Amino acid sequence: MKKLKIVSVALLAAAVLLTGCTKTTAKKDYILATGGTSGTYYPFGGAIANIWNTKVENMNVTAQATGASAENLRLINKGEAEFAIVQNDVMDYAYNGTDLFAGEKLENVLTIGTLYPEVVQIAVAQSSGITSVADFADKRISVGDAGSGVEFNAKQIMEGYGISFDDIKKNNLSFKESADGIQNGTLDGCFITAGVPNSALQELAFTAGLSLVPVSGEAAESIMGKYSFYTLTTIPGGTYKGTDTDTSALAIKATLAVSAKLDEETVYQMTKALFENLDELARGHAKGAEVSAAAAVTGVSVPFHPGALKYYKELGLITE
Repeated sequence: MKKLKIVSVALLAAAVLLTGCTKTTAKKDYILATGGTSGTYYPFGGAIANIWNTKVENMNVTAQATGASAENLRLINKGEAEFAIVQNDVMDYAYNGTDLFAGEKLENVLTIGTLYPEVVQIAVAQSSGITSVADFADKRISVGDAGSGVEFNAKQIMEGYGISFDDIKKNNLSFKESADGIQNGTLDGCFITAGVPNSALQELAFTAGLSLVPVSGEAAESIMGKYSFYTLTTIPGGTYKGTDTDTSALAIKATLAVSAKLDEETVYQMTKALFENLDELARGHAKGAEVSAAAAVTGVSVPFHPGALKYYKELGLITE
């Protein structure tokens, strides 16, 4: 009887030990909301998920195809995704309940960091004589699809030059339709917010040609002062055929958003793993070469998650 009791105690101890091991090694499942499978966000998100899954213990992150920024932010807010790649201007609208999210304030979203620039490219016909956004008055200008982020970019930049949609002959067209309009002479110019180079503008440059309109000086400073999600960038000369000189432009940034409900330590470990494996990110996707911890704290208008903030403070990138 005594022997049976000893065996029973030993088995109980083993069961407790095994239960503890199971809890310790159980993987945490997370969703990283991205974009359409033909865009940049989806494969780029896959490269990020791969780093987290291999560099953070007990991590299982799935990159999920979605309808991109606006949908992604709603998914986080509803608890249906923990992470997302979004445009930082759309994230600002969502967090503050303005523009695209007027009357719909999403407070369960915070920032891990910005990733790479998506440039507001302003292209015009070479024959238009336009050299500044201020010249757009009475011109035929495409400002992107109605209700799109591009349309808000166009509105904000034109505002910096003292003009509005009422001052132009406004068209709401896709990137391809905008480029076609400049080529066939039905448009004078267009706004395209996208990575550089953009395929529609590349095709236009090879066929009819184009000129790029800069955003710089006091106007750029005024716009960035009012809308903190913009950053100043340069479109290098030669990006498009016939554009031989650098062009100053404003950019919004693809941004890694996170649920405010995730704990500080988890987000800290994931932020650290991402920025300490940027060489691997660059091998996983070309845009990874444009990502850095120093740049990740720029263009941020929605508060950092405490876990990400802890990492940036350790690097001395944020001091307050």
